[in-house]
Amino acid sequence: MRIAALDDESVQLDLIRLTMEGIGHECHGFSDGSSLLRELRQQSYDLLILDWALPDVQGPSVVKWIREDLNSRLPILFVTNRREEADMVEGLTAGADDFMVKPIRIAELEARVRALLRRSYPAQFEPELVFGPYHFHPHSRTLKFKGEPTELKHREYELALFLFQNLGRLLSREHLREAVWGLGAETPSRSLDTHISRLRTKLDLRPANGFLLSAIYGLGYRLESIDGTDFTSLKESASGLSA
Repeated sequence: MRIAALDDESVQLDLIRLTMEGIGHECHGFSDGSSLLRELRQQSYDLLILDWALPDVQGPSVVKWIREDLNSRLPILFVTNRREEADMVEGLTAGADDFMVKPIRIAELEARVRALLRRSYPAQFEPELVFGPYHFHPHSRTLKFKGEPTELKHREYELALFLFQNLGRLLSREHLREAVWGLGAETPSRSLDTHISRLRTKLDLRPANGFLLSAIYGLGYRLESIDGTDFTSLKESASGLSA
C-alpha cells in the first residue's frame, strides 16, 4: 500500500516511515501541511497517518479539507500527543477514521494500520475477487474472464488486480508505477500506458462488459463500474449472510 505520513518531528516521521516499510508498505513523509495538501492534489495514496499540531495548520483542518474539498474517503489515522477524550472526539468528528496517542508504540501502530486497511479495502483480503465477469484468484495469480482463463504477464496481472481493487478511485501515474513496478524502479515513461492499452484489449474493458478504464489527462487512470455497482458492499453483504 502507498501511505503518506505528516509529522513535523523528523524523528517521529522516520519512525513511522520505517515501521510502515517494515510491514511491506511504501511510505512518503511530509513535515508540513502545505506540502502534503499540494501533493494530494496530484497524487493518490491508500492511507494517511497524521499528526495534530503542525507549524502551518492543525490536523483536523487537514482532515476537513480532504473530506470536503477533495471529497476523498482516504483512510486517516491520527497519531498525536493529544490524549483528552475531547481531542479524540474532535478528530473523529472532523472525519478521521482512527486515533492513537504518542509515544508511538510500534506494535500498536502496525495493528491499527492493518485493521484500518482491512476495513477500508476488504476486497484485497479475499481469496477470490469477483467483479462482474472478471474472477481474480490472488493466491494462484490467475484471472478468468467470463469463465475462461485469461493469460496475463506478471505486471499486467498486478496492474489489472490493482485497478479492480481500487474501482472508482483516480490513481495517479506515480501511484500505479509504484504499486506495479515498485518504489524507485527504473520504468520507461510509456511503459504504464502500454500496459494499460494491453489490458483494455485483453480484458475487453468496455461498457458492454460493465467497466470503463479512463485516462485523466495529467493525473492518471480510473477504472469504473458502468452501472455504479459497489462490489465492496456486495462482498460485505455476502460475508454477513454466510457468517
